[in-house]
Amino acid sequence: MAAMPSSSAVRALGLEYRSLQEEPVEGFCVKLINDDNLFEWEVAIYGPPDTLYQGGYFKAHMKFPMDYPYSPPSVRFLTKVWHPNVYENGDLCISILHPPVDDPQSGELPCERWNPTQNVRTVLLSVISLLNEPNTYSPANVDASVMYRRFKDSKGVDKEYENIIRKQVSLSRSEAERDGVVVPLTQEDYCIKTKVKPDMENVDMADFYDDDYDIDDDDDEEYSDTANDIYDGDDSGNGES
Repeated sequence: MAAMPSSSAVRALGLEYRSLQEEPVEGFCVKLINDDNLFEWEVAIYGPPDTLYQGGYFKAHMKFPMDYPYSPPSVRFLTKVWHPNVYENGDLCISILHPPVDDPQSGELPCERWNPTQNVRTVLLSVISLLNEPNTYSPANVDASVMYRRFKDSKGVDKEYENIIRKQVSLSRSEAERDGVVVPLTQEDYCIKTKVKPDMENVDMADFYDDDYDIDDDDDEEYSDTANDIYDGDDSGNGES
C-alpha cells in the first residue's frame, strides 16, 4: 500500500506552489506535472545572463517526499546538461538536497545539507548558482569536472567545456520555442520586479487540498484550523521559519 502524504507536507507544498505562481522568482518557473499531484513538479530553469548558460532553457522534474519539508526533494534534469554536479541520467548532486546526516567522507558539513527551513526557492536558486560555479571536489560527472577545471585553469583558452555548454544552450532554445517560452537574455529581463502581494485573508486552502488528497479526519481538522494562521503569521508563503 502506497504511503499517504502527511498533512504538513500537503500544506507546505500548497503554500509554496501558490506563492511561486503569484510571486515568481527570477531564473525559473514551476508547474505541476499533474494537477492532481502536488508532489511532482516540472521546473524550467533559465540560464543566467553573462554566463556560459545565458539563453539556456533547462527543464527538470522535482519530486517531493511524503514527509516534506523534513526530507529533501530530488531534482532530475530532463534537458541534457553537461555539468560536474549532474549525473549522466540527469540526477542533480548538490549539498542542499542531501539529508543532514553526519558523513565525514562526503566533505559536507551538516549545515550545508537539507533542513526544513529550506524550500523550492532556495533549492532552485542554489541550482542556478551551481550552473556557473560547479563543485568539483566531489563531482557526479568526473569527465565534466576535469574538463571544467581545464577551462578554468586556462582562463577560457581551452574551449572544450565552453563549446559543449554553448551547444546544449543552443539546443535548449529550440525546446523553449516548442514550448512557447521566451527565455530572458538580459539582466533587465531576467530580474523580476516585486509585485504587490495578494490579499490572502480570504483564501480557503482546505478546498485546495481536500479534493485531491485523502487526509485523515484528525489531520484535516488540524489543517483547517491552522491554514489561516499560517497566512496571517507569514504572508510570504514560502515556508521559511
